[in-house]
Amino acid sequence: MPRYRPHVAARPSWRCRVCGAAWPCSPARLALLGEYRENRTNLLIYLGTLMHEAMTDLAVLHGQDAPDGMAERFLTWARAR
Repeated sequence: MPRYRPHVAARPSWRCRVCGAAWPCSPARLALLGEYRENRTNLLIYLGTLMHEAMTDLAVLHGQDAPDGMAERFLTWARAR
């Protein structure tokens, strides 16, 4: 039986180490929603902190501003509905 590997970001690219998608990928989002199911506010604070780090890393990596859509990538999906 295959062992579960957590979908975590590879820095400074902010791509998933397991599937290669832009992080947080779908499996990472599901895991984060489960982990923070009782405290959505803390999830958003955590993701906001990671978004800031990703914006800094990606700006340095690409020699320009961070890519557009960072809020959607890191925060919008995690808001309470």
